[in-house]
Amino acid sequence: MGNTDKFEMIANRYDTSERIHIAKVSSDAIREYVVDATSKHAIDFGCGTGLVGMNLVNDFHSMLFLDTSQSMIHQVQQKIADCHIQNADTFCFDFEKEGLSDLHADYIFMAQVLLHIDDVEFVLSRLFDVLNDGGHLLIVDFNKNEKVVSDIVHNGFDQEKLTDRMTKIGYRKIQSKTFYNGRKIFMGQDASMFILDAQK
Repeated sequence: MGNTDKFEMIANRYDTSERIHIAKVSSDAIREYVVDATSKHAIDFGCGTGLVGMNLVNDFHSMLFLDTSQSMIHQVQQKIADCHIQNADTFCFDFEKEGLSDLHADYIFMAQVLLHIDDVEFVLSRLFDVLNDGGHLLIVDFNKNEKVVSDIVHNGFDQEKLTDRMTKIGYRKIQSKTFYNGRKIFMGQDASMFILDAQK
């Protein structure tokens, strides 16, 4: 996944108060779309240090924290141990490089992950394959922001265009909305965040 090297270096100082706050509002937004999940299996895709998934781990039967950065995964493992969490596991893996046929989930969520992925369609297609029938992919990310200029991340996403791309892959019942506005939260710029829920 994009920018793994950068995340390897910042893993042990990633959990700033701002990131913890954004993770809280993101997980609250995700929870609105999670229904009867105590028997369901979830994947926190591109989990980083697990800030979002840790807020949701008790909502599910089990949760897999998945990331391309081993240093980030180590941070999650420490949290799981410290909190004596029994229903969580971790996996260091890069979907952009390898396929994984035996991984399945009822819910996959990715918070501020898509903007780091070069080939958006490819990864969204792989995640579609991982979802069980009727399963949900929940994406939290930034709305398109022309003030953000970067050669390492996308400058956000247009919700309608993203919906069209996902419909072509096979996702259905797609709904999205903007749920948060913040100051200087995206590459130093004021920005808004959306949540998108898509079903297989």
